[in-house]
Amino acid sequence: MTTKPKARKFRIRRSPAQATPLAATGTDAATSDAVLAAAAPVGGHAIPVQEGQVASARETTTSQNIDDIRREGLTGRELRMARRLAQKYGLAPTSDFDAVRLLRARGVDPFQRANILELVASDGGTPPPPPNTPGMAPATPPDGRVQLPQTVPAGRQTLPSTDISPADRRAQEIMAIQRDIARRRRRKLVLLFSRLAAFVLLPTIIVSYYFYAIATPMYSTKSAFLILSADGGGSSGGGLGGLIPSQFATGQDAIATQEYLESKDAMLRLDEELGFRAHFSQPWIDPLQRLDADASHEVAYKLYRKYVKLGYDPTEGVIRMEVSTADPAVSAQFSERLIKYAEERVDELSRQKRNDAVSTAASSFEHAKADRRIAQQMLVTLQEDSILDPEGEIASIRNLIGTVELQLQEKELARNIQMNNARPNAARVEALGSEIEILRTELDKQKRRLTDATAGESSLASKTAAIQMAQADLATADLVLQSALEAKRQSEIEANKQVRYLTVSVRPLPSQDSSYPRAFENTVLAFLIFSGIYLMISLTASILREQVSS
Repeated sequence: MTTKPKARKFRIRRSPAQATPLAATGTDAATSDAVLAAAAPVGGHAIPVQEGQVASARETTTSQNIDDIRREGLTGRELRMARRLAQKYGLAPTSDFDAVRLLRARGVDPFQRANILELVASDGGTPPPPPNTPGMAPATPPDGRVQLPQTVPAGRQTLPSTDISPADRRAQEIMAIQRDIARRRRRKLVLLFSRLAAFVLLPTIIVSYYFYAIATPMYSTKSAFLILSADGGGSSGGGLGGLIPSQFATGQDAIATQEYLESKDAMLRLDEELGFRAHFSQPWIDPLQRLDADASHEVAYKLYRKYVKLGYDPTEGVIRMEVSTADPAVSAQFSERLIKYAEERVDELSRQKRNDAVSTAASSFEHAKADRRIAQQMLVTLQEDSILDPEGEIASIRNLIGTVELQLQEKELARNIQMNNARPNAARVEALGSEIEILRTELDKQKRRLTDATAGESSLASKTAAIQMAQADLATADLVLQSALEAKRQSEIEANKQVRYLTVSVRPLPSQDSSYPRAFENTVLAFLIFSGIYLMISLTASILREQVSS
C-alpha cells in the first residue's frame, strides 16, 4: 500500500524594498517604473502573504517543463514581470521560470501586451481573474469585487514596452560581433598591406629603379673551346692518326685549364696586357659596378670572377666562357686573350707530359750506349795486345803438332823395321834415331806453346778466353742498346699521343645588345628575397609573441 507524499508549504514574503530594479532605458525604463509602481503597496498596505504548495513529482509533470523555458532565452526583465504577475494572480512560484510555467499552466501568457498593461494599470487593486482553465476552479478576487476597466491618470500612463524578442536581440548581437570582426579584419589588412608596402614593395621598387634606370649595361661575349688528344692508335684511318676528341682522357687537362683561367694569375696578366682594372674604373660606370682606382688585387679578383664565367661540360668535353664588359669590343678582346692564355697552358701541360714520358727512356738509352762503348774498347785493347787471330794461331800449332807426331811415328816405324832385320844397317838406324829425337823435341816445343808463356806474353788460351769474354760483353751491350733504342722510340710515340691541342669551336664576337643587367628577372628575384625575409621575420615574431603570452 502506497502512501501519498505530504505537501510541503512555503511562505514567500516580498516587499517593495526587496524587489529587484529593472535595468531599462528610454521607453523600457518607463514601463519598468510603471510595473514597479503597480506592484508597490497602495495606501500603505503590504501585499498579503501568499501560501503555495509544491505537489509531488507526478503532479508537476506538465506539457512544458522548466528546462524548455530556460532554452527560450528569456531576459531577466521578462522573468521578473512574470513573477510579479504570478503573485498578483495568487500563485506561489518557487522561481522566475516556475512563475512562467504556472502562468502558462493556467492559460495566462505572461508576455502578452494586454496582461502587461493590465499589470501596470492596476493601482493596488486585485488582479483580474484569469481565464478558466480545464480542471481548475476560477480564481476570484479576495474582496469579491468584480474588476472593470478603469481610467488611468494621464501622469501614470505608459507606452507598451519596446523590447525586442530574444531571437532578434541575438541576431543584433551576432551582427555587432560580425561588424567588430570585420572592422578588426580591415584594420589588420591595412596594417599588413602597410608592412608589405614598407618592407617588400618599396625595396622592390628601389631595386627595379636601379636596374632599369641607373645600372650600366654590360655586353657579354660567349665562346667555346675544347682540348683534343693526338691519338691515332685506335683510329680506322691507318697511319693518318687524326685528331680524335677524347673528353674523358683530356678531362684533367680541361679542368686544369679552367682553373688557370679563373685564377688570379690570369687576371693579373690580363690587367697587365689589356688593362682590366682601368676598364672597370671608368667614371661613367655606375657606382655599384665601378671598381675603385686604388682597389686591391682581391677586390679586382672578385670583380673578375663576377664578369668572367667559365663552365666545363664533362660529357662533351667543351669549356664555355662568357666575358662581360661595358664595351662589346673590349669584351671580345678579353675573350681572345684568355683563349690565348688557355692555348699556352695546354701546350705547357703537353710539353711537360711529353718530357716526363721520354726522359726515362732517353736516360736508359744513353747508359746502354756508354756500356757498349766500354765493351768495344776492351775488345779492341785485347786484340791489340795479342795476335790478331789467336784461334787461327792455335789451329796452326795444332796442325803442326799433328804433322810432327805423324813424322815421328813414321821414323819410329822405319827404325823398328831396320831393327827387325838380321843385319840392320847401323848408319841407317843411327840416322833414324837422330830424326826421332829431333821430332820429339819439336813436339814438346809446340805443346809448350799452347800452355806455357814465352817471352813475357800470356798464353794463347788466356788471350783467347779474354777476347771471347770481351766479345760476349760487346754482344750483350749491343742487345741492351737495341732494347733501349726501341724503348725510346716507343716512349716518343706514346709521348706524341699525349700531346694536347686546343681548338676553338665558337669564336668570340662582339655583341650588339646588352646582356646584363636582366632588369625583370632581377626585380622578381628581389621581390622574392624581400618577401622571404619578411615572412621569416613575421613567423619568428609570431612564435616569440605566443611564447611570451603563454
